[in-house]
Amino acid sequence: MTQARRRLELRNRLFDLIREQSFRRGRFTLASGKESIYYFDSKPTMLNPEGAAILAELILIELDGVKADCVGGLEMGAVPMIAPVAMLSYEAGRPLVGFFVRKAPKDHGTKQRIEGLNVTGRNAVILEDVTTTGASAMQAVEEVRAAGGSVALVLSILDRDEGARELYAAAGIPFKSLFRAEEFLAA
Repeated sequence: MTQARRRLELRNRLFDLIREQSFRRGRFTLASGKESIYYFDSKPTMLNPEGAAILAELILIELDGVKADCVGGLEMGAVPMIAPVAMLSYEAGRPLVGFFVRKAPKDHGTKQRIEGLNVTGRNAVILEDVTTTGASAMQAVEEVRAAGGSVALVLSILDRDEGARELYAAAGIPFKSLFRAEEFLAA
């Protein structure tokens, strides 16, 4: 099976899982403060064994050709994806070390914002579950850069198309999403 065919197969199954487990219609307030008539709670899909496996494989396919040696992101959106991606990357012969960025430093121990890896001199992929304005993942980008790392890509499971693409383009950061909200709204 070709990589393109495998990607399509994985994407179709992940779409179904997200639609069944993570997509809701109603009235919601988003992390950005915006009101919405639909919501994506990615945790049920990311923490489902099949969802985690498919998501990790699909992310690795998307990272083909991206020069990176680690994957991470802001707590909590990225955390459920990091370990499955890191584990599968090792099995695939392309080890990507995982890390996560705390929203605030803990008040004890090392008081670090970046946990799991010293990102100095590393090329990171920032993972995010859902992007709206892009501000959440941008916090992770800024922390990685402040710690001496660089960001090769921000990769989101789902982009709501409400400013994230424009934010990253203006900052010169490559951005991809596996899905766009319009695909679920049209289904």
